[in-house]
Amino acid sequence: MAGHHHHHHIDPSAGDAKVFWAVVVNLGLTVAQVIGGLLSGSLALIADAIHNLSDALSLVIAFFARKVARRPANEKMTYGYGRAEIVAALVNYTTLILIGLYLVYEAVLRFLEPTAVEGWLVVVIAGVALVIDAVTALLTFSLSKHSVNMRAAFLHNVADALGSIAVIAAGTLILLYDWRLVDPIVTLLIAGYILWQSFTEIGAVIRILMLGSPPEMDTQQVLAEIADVEGVAGVHHLHFWQMQEHENAVDAHLVIASGQWRNADAVKEAVRAKLRDKFAITHATLETECSLHACPDPRSIGHHEDNVPQRRIAHDH
Repeated sequence: MAGHHHHHHIDPSAGDAKVFWAVVVNLGLTVAQVIGGLLSGSLALIADAIHNLSDALSLVIAFFARKVARRPANEKMTYGYGRAEIVAALVNYTTLILIGLYLVYEAVLRFLEPTAVEGWLVVVIAGVALVIDAVTALLTFSLSKHSVNMRAAFLHNVADALGSIAVIAAGTLILLYDWRLVDPIVTLLIAGYILWQSFTEIGAVIRILMLGSPPEMDTQQVLAEIADVEGVAGVHHLHFWQMQEHENAVDAHLVIASGQWRNADAVKEAVRAKLRDKFAITHATLETECSLHACPDPRSIGHHEDNVPQRRIAHDH
């Protein structure tokens, strides 16, 4: 599958300001929900507060990660700081998983020993939460059009709004029917959502940090397309990974066909152009080998540590 690589030029400071205010309103909401949860005895409200706190903290981490990621490459970080956002995502999702598991534990305890819940306070606080979630969603909506990370934050806030609606429903049922078990039930639903979302998203983050190939691309197809370029007799020792969320990279050995060595540079440029046009891969490190002196018994993907013959090397981008 061909990739798409688009750059949208947005004023970074304007985006940072929106993230900052989203953090402020979420922290204010968290304080209100914790106080309301303690006064009313509602575990569901405290669960939603913890979730909102995690949202606020994730936005704080995202705020600083955005700033760090824009720093240019230097002698110590030659690839730049783009992965700061990936590390931030790993921290956020890991924290969410721990929070989700803790809420499940607390909900089970509440099932065993139901406690009184003040329904009216729950409904009022959850109503305020619904408004704040809507404001946060509006603050992140425009950024979500151009950034996968901010789109996730936007969808997260939409889901938070649904969680607030669930808490309002729980408080209403407590008011009407004094059904106390609805509180831990809603808590489990919120915890389930947190865990489902976190486990769904954390895999892609780990894949990037583990230098995995881009999930939307077929590595074998990339190999085949390189091998199909005229003048290429073979390709091996391929490494295909994501330098950061929106930047894919390839490192490979090209075996130049017999009689084509004088055209090696042109062949290499043809491969680079194909990678750029067909897969939107703009970072390609290609090592050329004469067909008479190619690596013995090479692997198509990966490499042998003890297989490092001397040859002409071309590492340009």
